[in-house]
Formats: sequence, C-alpha cells, structure tokens
Amino acid sequence: MTALAQPVLTPFGRRPGALNTVVFHPAGGGLGQYVTLLSRLARRGPVHGVRAVGLVPGEEPDRTVDAMVERYLGLIRDLPERPNLLVGWSLGGLLAWETGARLAAEGAAPAVVMIDSFAEPWSAYGKPREGLLADIRRGGLVPMGPEAAEAAGRTAAAHLDACAVHHVTSRHTGAVLLMSCAGAERERQIADWRRRASRLAVTELDCGHFETFGTGHTSTVLRHLDTFIDASVGVSDAHHLHPEGTR
Repeated sequence: MTALAQPVLTPFGRRPGALNTVVFHPAGGGLGQYVTLLSRLARRGPVHGVRAVGLVPGEEPDRTVDAMVERYLGLIRDLPERPNLLVGWSLGGLLAWETGARLAAEGAAPAVVMIDSFAEPWSAYGKPREGLLADIRRGGLVPMGPEAAEAAGRTAAAHLDACAVHHVTSRHTGAVLLMSCAGAERERQIADWRRRASRLAVTELDCGHFETFGTGHTSTVLRHLDTFIDASVGVSDAHHLHPEGTR
C-alpha cells in the first residue's frame, strides 16, 4: 500500500511497548523515505505516520505550518495512547517540534527528534525554486499518473512556501534531539534551537540535507535515534534488534 492510499494518520506498528511514536512527513508530504525508520521504531511500541493532505487528487494541501499542526493535533488526540516520541526530517522535524510544544501544554512533554530541521527559514528556501522542488520530489514516492503527479507537485510547492516563512516562537521543555547535516548553516541552526530548547542534544550527520536517507547514512540516523531513546526517553529495550550494518 502506498502513502497515497493511506489515511492521513496511519498505524505502521502495533507491537505493545513503552514507546508510542508519531512520525511526521517532510516537505512533499509522503512517508517513503521513512520505511527503515518506521520499521526500527515499531520494534519498541506502536508507531503512526502522518502523511500530508494534498497528495490524493481532490485534496487541497495545507499552506502553513500552523494549519498542518492543528490538523494533525486533532488526529493525534484521538489515538488510544498519547505519544511520548515525535520524529521528523526537515519539515517533519519542525512539525514534531510544534506539535510537541502544544501537547506539552496539555500534559507531559513528548520527546522530539528533528533530523536537520530549522527554527528559522533555511537559506536554501531562497535559492532557485525549481531546483529545490526537484530535490523534494526526488526523495518522495513516485506518483502514479498525471493527476497524482500534479497533486504531489502542488503539495510540495505549498510546503516549500510554508517553510520559507515560518519562525518558531514556541519553547520545548522535553528532551529534544537535533541531528544536524553538514553545511554552512550548521552553527546557526544549532544555536537557534538551543535558544528554544532547555534539553537539547545535538549529533552531526556527515551528509547533505537531501542525502540523509541515502545509502550509508540511514544507519547513522538509526544509531543516533536508538541512543537518544535509551538515554532520554526513559525507554530502554535490550531486545530491539540491530540488523547487520546498522550498529
């Protein structure tokens, strides 16, 4: 089943466990990049993935980060268990942060993992638009047919516009991990999040933003994720598996 056939909030693992995770889509709206990540998290407990509205022909994409967060909060509040971990790459990490900050106002703060996300608009948003949109589309699912391709392109453009104007004003009191990709803005990126997070851990990824889930880098992401969960989320699972090549 592809992301285009799924509801907005989809279960990817129902195994009982102390960890209850929600994973948020990056710009472009699909969850295709997260296959290995979702599988890894599902070993520790229930996992749900959030895909963007707009990918199904006939849907209109949300055009601000706040609109996405409000929509997803309504779905998350209906889950049987409150999530204690929110994860996302790029726009997905920003959505995880903003959703986590709002959930923290209602109860315990969930832990947040942001994979190369920015609290202030990333300078790349000011670069030639078509090239950036091509990078976003290249990392997502391949749409089936011209109507689906048009919907995917429209959604990616809406997300790019939303990211380009969003400034994080919320703070977060829970445990937060930022995985920062290589680039000239790494120092500023980390400093921006440190001003907003009282419990920020930072790890560095030796790759560019759009290479994060490419060959050779996903294993590093998973290793950092496991370490953070064991140390900061209060969920240690000695039985979760480390497939060959992902230690």
